Amino acid sequence: MEEYKIITVGRQFGSGGHEIGNIVATRLDIPMYDNNLVRMAAEKLDIREETARAVDETTLNGFLKGYVIAPMEYKDSIRSDEYIQPLNEQVYELQSEIIRKLSKRGPCVIVGRCADYILKGSRNCVDVFICADIEDRIRRIAARYDLSEKKAADKIKRVDRERKYYYESHTGREWGSPLSHQILLNVSRLGIDRAADVLEMIYRGK
Repeated sequence: MEEYKIITVGRQFGSGGHEIGNIVATRLDIPMYDNNLVRMAAEKLDIREETARAVDETTLNGFLKGYVIAPMEYKDSIRSDEYIQPLNEQVYELQSEIIRKLSKRGPCVIVGRCADYILKGSRNCVDVFICADIEDRIRRIAARYDLSEKKAADKIKRVDRERKYYYESHTGREWGSPLSHQILLNVSRLGIDRAADVLEMIYRGK
């Protein structure tokens, strides 16, 4: 059986996807890329990390969607009438380029950022989507951010809507669908550790 070298993790907000990715990466002693992809893209674009983070995994931010910057190598030669890609698309394309390069360096876990779609042609990649029951997600987010259950539920709804639109607008696939991903894991049924066990076994070809 082929040994998978790259694991991509899609996730509902509050499902524990980041935590599972981190556990698997630690067990396998391989790097995990998540928020650090934002920093890499910001450095490439020579912009503040906070600015890149504002358009990370979302295309719903109306102001920043239309905000444009010229790539560093073209700033001095750009014409006033020349089209410049909106910042959210620049960040997406740079993250895509970074993800492809990282996947060629060696084994790793990549969380979010349409990585499953970006690496769809790779034979050594397995993609998983992590979900959980809404009650469990609300409890997790309320505890993490010290929110009321009502505010936690509102935050989950907003972030899920942004991730869904971001994923579907870039991939043409349905976010979280079994037709879009190789594996769906429900943490409410399995638990964090058992979900990590499943991914570890798949990686090791067991």
